[in-house]
Amino acid sequence: MRREPALLGGVALLERAVTYALGALALAGPVALHEPTPCRGWDLRALLAHLADSLTALCEASESGHVPIAAPHRTDDDPVAAVRDRATRLIGYWAEPVRDAVSIEDHSLTAGVVTSAGALEIAVHGWDVARTRTAHHPVPAALAEELLEVAPLLVSDVDRSHRFALPVAMPVEASASDRLIAYCGRDPS
Repeated sequence: MRREPALLGGVALLERAVTYALGALALAGPVALHEPTPCRGWDLRALLAHLADSLTALCEASESGHVPIAAPHRTDDDPVAAVRDRATRLIGYWAEPVRDAVSIEDHSLTAGVVTSAGALEIAVHGWDVARTRTAHHPVPAALAEELLEVAPLLVSDVDRSHRFALPVAMPVEASASDRLIAYCGRDPS
């Protein structure tokens, strides 16, 4: 069976990434917000706040067709609940996409690029949440394979200095989840 390239299946990819991340939140157990995460210099509270902001920006992209370059950072009393709420709303916003393009500052991107970028961020940060709580929760193989297709288009060497660490070397026989996580600068072992 032939499937669409990952960039063309952005909304479905986004939905699967959100489902995975919500599962990671459920597996995380009691949340200790001060725990360090795989994201250099971030504790779990900072990671969840960033994820909530990203979800808000993706909702805005669907609703208005524009993403503010610096989404306002909100401090939530219950950051896990905030991420769950925004993730659930996000799927509703993109369920019937009305946009072909989304603007970010003066750049216009296709909805597929925006939703694929969102899927990559949400899935990787879902893995970060699970790893922070020492839960083994690999990105599902089919989702990881599709995200590996788009990751090189969305994560460049320029991003490595401030958004991602350098890729971690992985053997070719490593799972798609491990290769994706390693590409995004995390050690899956």
